[in-house]
Amino acid sequence: MTKEKVFEGSIRQKNKAIIFNAAKKEFVTYGFKGASIKRIAERANIARANIHYYFKDKTDLYQQLLSSIIKVWNNDYDTLTADNEPKEVLSAYIRAKVMHAKNDPDASRIFASELIHGAPVLNEYLNSDFKVWLQSKVAVIETWIQQGLIDDVNPHHLLFMIWSSTQHYADFNVQVVAALNKDAMNDEDFEAVVASLTQIILKGCGVK
Repeated sequence: MTKEKVFEGSIRQKNKAIIFNAAKKEFVTYGFKGASIKRIAERANIARANIHYYFKDKTDLYQQLLSSIIKVWNNDYDTLTADNEPKEVLSAYIRAKVMHAKNDPDASRIFASELIHGAPVLNEYLNSDFKVWLQSKVAVIETWIQQGLIDDVNPHHLLFMIWSSTQHYADFNVQVVAALNKDAMNDEDFEAVVASLTQIILKGCGVK
């Protein structure tokens, strides 16, 4: 690959990241139907034509944004194998998910909104690639169970619990800070979340 191609690819990734960040704010604020390419361009401080250079329309932008969110999340768990220790893997996964809720809460809220509305864009993914990815992780947890490394828990519900409990701090942050009598959660608060969820979930599934 030539230096020009590498440079072009780098610029493309940078510009798409800027657009994605602006699009997250727009979709969280107005939802998919109310979101505007014009406002996304204004938020990104770029010309509207630049958005159409990378994305055909609002639907294409939304689809690619969701795909990028899922890719980032799945990367935290993609290297999982039956040779890994469950305590190490689950602890790291819980921490990663909490940190996503802390550092990129809009991504979680957009994903949640998509599912709440029946997953019109993600439906095909949920019934294809997602099932393949999930089954590979379920198989690892089942191996841990067979090896006596964790209790005989339902692998699906274990993963559902991790997803829901960690993303709660993004999706329902307004409720959380009200309950904690805070204006906002700080770094120490999120570290406390990691510690509490790790202790509860690992103890709950009997990690040895």
